[in-house]
Amino acid sequence: MMLANPAAKYHPFPPIRLADRQWPDRTLTHAPIWMSTDLRDGNQALFEPMDVERKMRMFRALCAIGFKEIEVGFPAASQTEFDFVRYLIDGGHIPTDVTIEVLTQARDDIIDRTLEAVRGARRAIVHVYNATSPTFREVVFNMRKEEIVALASNAVTRIQRLAATMPETEIALEYSPETFSATELEFAREVCDVVTGIWDASPQRKVILNLPATVELATPNNYADQIEWMHRNLARRDGVVLSLHPHNDRGTGVAAAELGLMAGGDRVEGCLFGNGERTGNVDLVTLALNLYTQGVAPGLDFSDISEVARTFEQCTGMPIHPRHPYAGDLVFTAFSGSHQDAIRKGFAVQKPDAPWKLPYLTIDPADIGRDYDSVIRVNSQSGKGGIAWLLQTRYGIAMPRRLQVEFSREVQRETENGGEMSAEAIWRLFSRTYLEIATPVRYVEHHLREQGKAQGIELVLDIDGERRALTGSGNGPIDAAIHALRGAGFVVQVRSYEELSLGASRDGGEARACAFLELVGEAGGSPRYGVGLDENIVTASLRALVSGIDRLGDAARVRRVA
Repeated sequence: MMLANPAAKYHPFPPIRLADRQWPDRTLTHAPIWMSTDLRDGNQALFEPMDVERKMRMFRALCAIGFKEIEVGFPAASQTEFDFVRYLIDGGHIPTDVTIEVLTQARDDIIDRTLEAVRGARRAIVHVYNATSPTFREVVFNMRKEEIVALASNAVTRIQRLAATMPETEIALEYSPETFSATELEFAREVCDVVTGIWDASPQRKVILNLPATVELATPNNYADQIEWMHRNLARRDGVVLSLHPHNDRGTGVAAAELGLMAGGDRVEGCLFGNGERTGNVDLVTLALNLYTQGVAPGLDFSDISEVARTFEQCTGMPIHPRHPYAGDLVFTAFSGSHQDAIRKGFAVQKPDAPWKLPYLTIDPADIGRDYDSVIRVNSQSGKGGIAWLLQTRYGIAMPRRLQVEFSREVQRETENGGEMSAEAIWRLFSRTYLEIATPVRYVEHHLREQGKAQGIELVLDIDGERRALTGSGNGPIDAAIHALRGAGFVVQVRSYEELSLGASRDGGEARACAFLELVGEAGGSPRYGVGLDENIVTASLRALVSGIDRLGDAARVRRVA
């Protein structure tokens, strides 16, 4: 049961006093340095951690996407972790433009084991951390501030000394004041300044200072304030790469990262699709594609987002939510009729070389390898626009507007018990409704002949199961056929007529024509559409006429008075 007074148990995080903050007036104009921790932070969060085969597949995928810094493990955590790092190095699997990163706690034996794991690599980032917040100092470690500083100082000194014994490997330092987001800013700065001082950080020898929101405790603007304060107050700032590592406890990890970059961050650590402990690390896919939709090249290649998603799911065993931004199966799908109509109209006017301005779609699905077939899908909530879009894009049938309205009722009836209709199912329903209908009249053949200035026709039909040959004349084939049908008791008027070319048939045959006839019966009433397909436009028109008569049913027959 929810607390009636949550303020008695939970207290708001105190705001950062930064009266002249600059980040709200900034926009993102370039991509950060990206660091994937899928093989470390992401892997430790799995029900079943990845084996070597899956780790290698993930590593290769990360390299192909374009990550230049990849955290590959915690070598001192287990022999398996250690062996994988050695497998990458000894097997020559690390591209020359990729730097591996390894994690270590600030303990001598763990540091020694970690440095041994990366010996022989061309370049490696050694990421050392220790917790700095009051809760961890007092509850977890029972240490005073000066002891926390000494712990960080001793760890960095040891890494520096061991790195000097490995001239064949360039060792870069990364330090994280773990639980930074809950640490007093003055103390976080103090620890970081000690670390950069020991390493003698400079523009030529930069230290990565990683400032994690290990637990999201406040709104993302608060994290941005913390980052800007550090950015403006750190010593040796020109020798620092300011790194962000937001988690997602409040569901605002992406927002925190974006605001943190505006506030002075240079680098972002995270995982594909937000994998990671608890509610996850920040989602690097969403971050990168958010930049892309603002016209900023992210430096990461997600042009085949479905392949990236499949690799992730197979390597981690974790499913991607169908509504996950950009990558989910349904994120480019509109079921709502009004959405479908707007999207369809947007596609109709969108030019290939024009800025992207499509209703409801912030990104062109084609840019990330998604096809347009998945954009509009049909269920009981769908409208005529989506149905029309599917028939036009998949089968070339550009329905007149009133036919869209008429056919959408047929689809509605088909889906009213729930479920979804694919484009193929819609086509089958369209065919049954308009193209295959043969009762009471079925078209057989026709022959045209000249009758002076008029058009004559002999129309062969099956009517109520009986073969009949009807003749008539008029100012064209359709008018002649209407007059011929009067002889069989069918009286109709044409409300509208449209035709179009569909191009070659699906089996590669000759180009086909499609005709749409809107008819009304002798006594008026609701009009009905008939549709005809054939390689010959006259035949298609006559088939549409017969289709419309069948759709009208008794309304097309002459009313006889007893």
